[in-house]
Amino acid sequence: MKNLVIVAHPNIEESRINKRWIEELKKYPQYFTVHELYKQYPDWDFDIEHEQKLLVNHDRYIFQFPFYWYSSPPLLKKWFDDVLTYGFAYGSKGDKLHGKEFSLAISAGVLEHEYQAGEANEYTMSELTKPFQASCLYTGMKFLPTFALYGAEHNVTDEEIEESAKKYVKHHIKRLEESLK
Repeated sequence: MKNLVIVAHPNIEESRINKRWIEELKKYPQYFTVHELYKQYPDWDFDIEHEQKLLVNHDRYIFQFPFYWYSSPPLLKKWFDDVLTYGFAYGSKGDKLHGKEFSLAISAGVLEHEYQAGEANEYTMSELTKPFQASCLYTGMKFLPTFALYGAEHNVTDEEIEESAKKYVKHHIKRLEESLK
């Protein structure tokens, strides 16, 4: 079983967190295929057949992105709209994603405690990512726990980023090994 990591970061070269996560993932090509949407499609014109083939050829999808206005960067939303088509991902014959696994890897600007009732964002990360969870369920996939690093706007240290990169890989390899038992 191989993980397809779909990265949606509009400025990956200036990212400390997502860029480091990609570097760590690429050390394990036997587990991860890293697919960077903004690099692959700078014109935002998807090769739908290629994208759908990637999905069919992998068993687990990890959508990695910085949390923008309580959602993903816009190219990832467009990817969902364009690639997860009727007859492929849903509908009477849209069963290509049934049984696959779906996870999120999110870098968030504010601290984790700010994602709860009574704090700055009022809602938990789980509540804010419900549209992703609903899309996952609608297409017959299993939603796995989200991996997140909080506090990007609060000067996360290089050590914290390094630790998160290792935890990110371990988080997904552990789940992969558990699913193979």
